[in-house]
Amino acid sequence: METVQQQESIRLKDGIETERAIDLVKTKFSQILCEELNLTRVVAPLIVAEDTGINDDLNGIERPVEMKLRDMPATKVSVVQSLAKWKRYRLAQLGAEPGEGILTDMKALRPDEDMGPMHSVFVDQWDWEKVIAREQRHLHCLKDAVKRIYRALTATEKAVAERYPELTPTLPPEIRFIHAEDLCLKYPELTPKQRETEAAREYGAYFLTGIGGDLPGGSVHDGRAPDYDDWSTPTGQHYRGLNGDIIVWNPATESAFEISSMGIRVDESALLFQLEKRNCLERKELMFHSLLLGGKLPQTMGGGIGQSRVCMFMLKKKHIGQVQASVWPEQMLGELEKDSIRLIR
Repeated sequence: METVQQQESIRLKDGIETERAIDLVKTKFSQILCEELNLTRVVAPLIVAEDTGINDDLNGIERPVEMKLRDMPATKVSVVQSLAKWKRYRLAQLGAEPGEGILTDMKALRPDEDMGPMHSVFVDQWDWEKVIAREQRHLHCLKDAVKRIYRALTATEKAVAERYPELTPTLPPEIRFIHAEDLCLKYPELTPKQRETEAAREYGAYFLTGIGGDLPGGSVHDGRAPDYDDWSTPTGQHYRGLNGDIIVWNPATESAFEISSMGIRVDESALLFQLEKRNCLERKELMFHSLLLGGKLPQTMGGGIGQSRVCMFMLKKKHIGQVQASVWPEQMLGELEKDSIRLIR
């Protein structure tokens, strides 16, 4: 006779049961996240006008999907790559007070993404943003938010295991905090991604701070746009940066696994410094940047949490296409079929 765990395992191989499990993860996590961070769900755009400066430039080299609208021939619009700046603008429109925040289901297209087990050209994430007081622009505030998000992750993992006992929880009870500079000094001979993997293997879950700023030798751990996360403000001793990534060890892929990118957003001085640092000071004339420099946007913190990433991790899937519908190269599909991995199309 089959055990309960064997029965559950068979159920999760079924397409309908996988869809139910995905719904469980998304519903449970977003509910707890709203409770932990005091967030209200809001609607969000799929496209934005290009001359506003609202779209996310990510690392500064990715091309947005652009188009012309028949009824607005003079306006070029682009599909969002994330909502990092739009959320701050929306909070100002809503008149939100410190402690109040918003959450939205962000859908984006990133055509320059390298497609693979953890990356798709279609991006779906929980985008959240919260108003903070200017005096809260410090690491303690950032770390408190990280811990709250991590509690939502561990609670969701527990709920999934209760329904599917074979999906044993793997997240450690607490999340560690590491600065990108310390990780560089610890593993000087490794690439940034290799450093992330070694740290994930050792700690199980950690928050890597200071991403985007200069490391010893002048390198950076990873690129960050200059006009939303604050990666330059001093945070004590020789450290800089009020942003970071939540990274966990993923047993299914045997690798470091980024769950979220987040941070306290730039204030006026950090924006000017980072624009000049990245040689794009001309952006200060755009609508979003002008509002910020004019003191018309609130101080905020926020980030994106990958929906398909979280589902992939919670359900022990080896490829993001097992929990997300997208397009994939035929060669990739054929190779995965050999391992009985079927992607949703």
